[in-house]
Amino acid sequence: MSGTREGAVAEAERYFREGEFLAKLTQLVAAPTQSQIPGAEPVLRGYFAEQIIPDLNDAGFTSEILDNPEKSSGPLLIAHRHEGDDLPTVLIYGHSDVVVGQDEQWRDGLSPWTLTVDGERIYGRGTADNKGQHWINISALRTVLSERGSLGFNAKILLESDEEMGSRGLRAFCEREQERLASDVLIASDGPRLDPSQATVVLGSRGLVNFEMAVNLRDGAHHSGNWGGLIKDPGIVLTHAITSLTDARGQIAVPEWRPTSLTDDVRQLLAELTVSGGPSAPAIDTDWGEEDLSPEERVYGWNSFAVLALELGDADKPQNAIQPTARAVCQLRYVVGTQPDDVLPALRRHLDAKGFADVAVMPTPMAGMRATRLAADDPWAQLVLKSLGQTLGYPAALVPNIGGSIPNDIFAELLGLSTVWVPHSYAGCAQHAPNEHMLAPVAREGLQVMTGLFWDIGETKTG
Repeated sequence: MSGTREGAVAEAERYFREGEFLAKLTQLVAAPTQSQIPGAEPVLRGYFAEQIIPDLNDAGFTSEILDNPEKSSGPLLIAHRHEGDDLPTVLIYGHSDVVVGQDEQWRDGLSPWTLTVDGERIYGRGTADNKGQHWINISALRTVLSERGSLGFNAKILLESDEEMGSRGLRAFCEREQERLASDVLIASDGPRLDPSQATVVLGSRGLVNFEMAVNLRDGAHHSGNWGGLIKDPGIVLTHAITSLTDARGQIAVPEWRPTSLTDDVRQLLAELTVSGGPSAPAIDTDWGEEDLSPEERVYGWNSFAVLALELGDADKPQNAIQPTARAVCQLRYVVGTQPDDVLPALRRHLDAKGFADVAVMPTPMAGMRATRLAADDPWAQLVLKSLGQTLGYPAALVPNIGGSIPNDIFAELLGLSTVWVPHSYAGCAQHAPNEHMLAPVAREGLQVMTGLFWDIGETKTG
């Protein structure tokens, strides 16, 4: 069996057009793989055993479900198809877990666990993050095998089930399984395209540090009339501490949180891009963020601080009392050029210098992720760009890193791989929110470009 590249790409398009992709995605979405829910381990394990492994076995992979080194976290799947010691090896990563369904908040007629097609939108929890994306890649492998009879390279697949909890245990797992995961390149899909209409190649991700800031002044609340003006208000103290971290437009004021990596070559790369979440996405606020930076530089070349949650009393049932405590869950997304191990120490120094000794700082239970960025001239990055351009007939966008965070540092640093990401989603997909969806044109194109890419890798002898 030989086949042609054109035939394989056409078969990928047919697989989508005739509904086979959606039929399988329906099964994947129906599994409520919510890693944030206690007791989810049987569902997480069942997703691998019942939904993924049978198809991989049919494609000539050997598969094994392995326990997470962190006992409270979900299992992992390793699959391997070996075709030759002299061939390159591609590692493909994805995650099976999703955020909580938020069933009652979805639009009428929609359910997180039922795939629903409405025009170009394919609704369901995990369609965009990440079931739809990793199934596109697995489907592309299967298409190449069907057309050519072989991949022409060795393929390894690593699927985890704890990404939505910060990929707990993934680093320890990969360290333990380094020999089994040894490869030449990571090719994976997560996060959004630069624009829904433009295929995108991503070379890394921003890092992530989640932390709490808390003020605990006393036991019990006290009458705001009798004690107002006499005792500190933790809400006011915490609010001022938070506002000391940025100015009124969100420009970061902690010196160590301002990166050093927005160099001329990165700026030149970003100058060719236009970020967009599509027609349903919120409008970009031009008066927010670093004043001298473009929107693309702010999200791909700079750091951002966010307040994720605030806790003080009960807003639905407020009492005329000064509360004893206040708490905020905060986040720093950071690019390379920021020292991750100094993020919280730098915050502590900043608060102390501003007179906020009462504000405690502590990391959250969610694991952090470190920033990464592959060089744009890396041979694997250039191979992917060339392949996508051949399939599409136009150049794909090249992004130095996504604005979000993925555990790419494990693959880039621990396993020492070139890392290239080809996302099959877009920023307006409502991931982590009600009404999550994948766009049909993006899914169709994703199947085509990944099939073309895997075909092309099978014709290269770089290993």
